[in-house]
Amino acid sequence: MNALQFSDRITCLPIIHGSGDFALEVRRLMLSVDFDCLAVPLPPSFQSQVERAIAFLPNISFVLQEETPAVEYREWSGFDSEESDDDPPRGPGRTASYVPIDPCQGVIAGLRFAIDERMTREFVDLETACFESYSAVLPDPYALKRVRPEKFAAAVLPTIPRVNDGQPNDRVVHMARRLRELERKHHNILFLCSLLDWPWIREAYTEERRTEATDDEVEPASIVAADPDTLLFGLGEMPYITGLYELARAELGEDENLSIDGVKAMLLAARDRYQSDLGKRARKITPKLLRLYLQYVRNLTLIERRLTPALYTLIIAAKQVVGDQFAIALANVAREYPYHERIPFPTIKLGITRGRLPEGDMVDLKNRLPGQAVEWRTCKLKPHPPKPQQDDWLMRWNPHRQCSWPPEDIAIEKFRTHVKDAALNSLGTDLARSEKFTTSMKDGLDIRETLRNWHTGNLYVKVLPPTRGTLDCVVMMFDSPADPRDYPWRVTWHAEHHDESTLALFATNYLENLVGPGIGQATYGGAVFLFPPRPVSDIWSNPRFDFTDTLEERLLAAACYYARERHVALLSHAPPGPVWRQLAKRFGKKLVHVPLSKFSQETIEQLRVFHVLNGQQVRSFAAQFIRKV
Repeated sequence: MNALQFSDRITCLPIIHGSGDFALEVRRLMLSVDFDCLAVPLPPSFQSQVERAIAFLPNISFVLQEETPAVEYREWSGFDSEESDDDPPRGPGRTASYVPIDPCQGVIAGLRFAIDERMTREFVDLETACFESYSAVLPDPYALKRVRPEKFAAAVLPTIPRVNDGQPNDRVVHMARRLRELERKHHNILFLCSLLDWPWIREAYTEERRTEATDDEVEPASIVAADPDTLLFGLGEMPYITGLYELARAELGEDENLSIDGVKAMLLAARDRYQSDLGKRARKITPKLLRLYLQYVRNLTLIERRLTPALYTLIIAAKQVVGDQFAIALANVAREYPYHERIPFPTIKLGITRGRLPEGDMVDLKNRLPGQAVEWRTCKLKPHPPKPQQDDWLMRWNPHRQCSWPPEDIAIEKFRTHVKDAALNSLGTDLARSEKFTTSMKDGLDIRETLRNWHTGNLYVKVLPPTRGTLDCVVMMFDSPADPRDYPWRVTWHAEHHDESTLALFATNYLENLVGPGIGQATYGGAVFLFPPRPVSDIWSNPRFDFTDTLEERLLAAACYYARERHVALLSHAPPGPVWRQLAKRFGKKLVHVPLSKFSQETIEQLRVFHVLNGQQVRSFAAQFIRKV
């Protein structure tokens, strides 16, 4: 007899309620052993409604049983009492205990299997008019992938506190007595119970303890459908992962590692949602960025002494690695459950230990199958403003006032300096030469030339000529070829002080994406920077550049016309073609190409997004609304 057997006829499987891994363990055990009875830790008053609700799975529902309110007796103080008949009645609010019909609940998974196999089901808990729920912090059930249930339970045993006197102890003794009654009628019984109750039920069964507690008179149980938007508050696993378990069940797919693989699938779905919502404004979530994100999630998970990440951990990591909008997309995907057909029951909206009944009354809720102790934590995310609020901000926009946001100006000017330095460094590479080593290493060992002349035994070194000239114009082509319909906003901005460049750009329309009052968000398609700053006419209305056909050509023509130096730095994905080089030659200039791949794509995507403010006074509060994507 192993540790989980109460007798030759009773096998106990202690589980953590609300865990998909334990639900799989229940299914595995029931498939491998021929049981003739399933006993579950619920009172008989729930049986008919729970089994009826299971028939509607995969649609989630809850079986509620309202508690009988305690009657408060007070002495009558006569007709002079300050209370009147119009005063609202005093006393506690409505309270109900409930059973979540959750596919990832081990008890529900066991009942579902037993119903399909025509197995006897017994609800062996004590009837309680006022249920006392309790839970504890328990190990991560993912350990079941490497540890058998009996070893898992034995490892946790020293940390399980003894049940309190009163109702918890009465329930334990009652379930032990009911198991002794059942073994007289059945040969092989499977008993599912909470990991917290298992050792004390076994002790009461072995000692044949008795209790004076009797079943209370209780209210009838009823079924309510779950509101799909609030399922996160009622399920043990995240709704999205619960849906994956049901999908695997329907398609006979693999579900052994969904507690981890489901998280990966959820991240990919959130990435698709994020990119669909933001379009070109979305940051590119590359495999490298996902790997960095998952490493961060792993570290946070280990800090919390878990094996699988919690939703809070996933969202915090998403916020800090990618940004608020991706974290919001992940949170929305996590609470989505794919099966929400209309079932013939009223709907309840769930909250934190509370619910709104169909008639609008609020009720305090107690879970009859409580799992891990839940800690609710806050995470501040800035959502995209709703359309009505954006329309209100658009009506208040003054079309004659606009300026930039200084932190973004500083960032783009620093990047312009990097591009200019990279272009200057490449100016002399065409004149580089190699010479035989004599007394100085010059600019470093030329390995290629040395290997080519290896038979001579001589070493060759590089000689790079000093950089000649300078650059005063940098052109950045972030999106080429650019579709004019994507970049309708074209403007020339003059510098506010001597540390800023004169800037001409084409970008998305900032008025279509207002993120705050007087704050619009746009994305660069291309830009030209003239430094030191100088007064120039608007290049987009200047007839001198009307010979060009595209946005990029007009930008290049203006850069070559206003540049004072012979060379113009060009940042783009591909080297300039013959048309662009001919255009530069027309103005007596030469383009120095700097590939975009030379810089981090994450940095480029961050720099491309900038904000337009409706006047300098908006700068005082713009930081409260501006969040990088």
